[in-house]
Amino acid sequence: MPPSAGHRLRLSIPRRFVCDLLHASRHAPIVTFERRMDLGTVAAARKRLACPPAWVLLFAKAFGAVAARRPELRQTYLPWPWPLLWQADTSVASVAVERDYRGEPGVFFGFLAAPETVPLADLMATLDEWKTKPVDEVRPFRRQIRFTRLPLPARRFIWKYATAWSGRVKTKNFGTFGLSLTGASGATALNLIGPLTTALNTGVVQDDGTVDVRLHFDHRVLDGMPAARALAELEDALRTGIVAELNAMADAEANVPGGNARITFRPPDVVVR
Repeated sequence: MPPSAGHRLRLSIPRRFVCDLLHASRHAPIVTFERRMDLGTVAAARKRLACPPAWVLLFAKAFGAVAARRPELRQTYLPWPWPLLWQADTSVASVAVERDYRGEPGVFFGFLAAPETVPLADLMATLDEWKTKPVDEVRPFRRQIRFTRLPLPARRFIWKYATAWSGRVKTKNFGTFGLSLTGASGATALNLIGPLTTALNTGVVQDDGTVDVRLHFDHRVLDGMPAARALAELEDALRTGIVAELNAMADAEANVPGGNARITFRPPDVVVR
């Protein structure tokens, strides 16, 4: 058989970043738990709004509320200079956003500090900025590109320091939990590989409002029963506090002439039973 014709391609910035991410995460013992949630009331409340918040924001805010009550969800494992756990005072959600970068789709990460304390309207404005502003003008995206352009030895050192030595630096650059929701496209991953203690993704939201939600966690930090309880509390937070805020937004929207004005709310307490 004659050899196939072809040519070599240099790794682009988006591909190089993913390679660095996977290299830094290669030793993390990730375990996945799944829970089928009944989010029909959440879906119904979203439909009341002319421009509903993205599901990823609802999950970010609800999981932030759970993590505020459960410190183990704000901890991370650091192997150097000796094994220890580091605990963040507040959660930082790392949200995966697909953007076009120089003619190629790439994954970039934006960060939401203490999302449980931020009104959904403000979270929506932040996500809209991540999706619409030029990539080089979004601060976390610009920093991601800048470091990914460095030579490989420098990147390896920086990633090692940022993920294995300093909890403060790790939280600043990667957050405390991650979200990557692709269910709206009709497909989802069964596992997520990353350097964070916890990450969430979901399946497709069904017509009856049920959806499979997966929590991927570092077993060095978290055990099975706390992970299972976290998923149960996440469902409860979505069905209570998040629904209450969505309904408050819809009620206010109905009273605004034209019905499409964006109102900023102080969020109601997210009750986790």
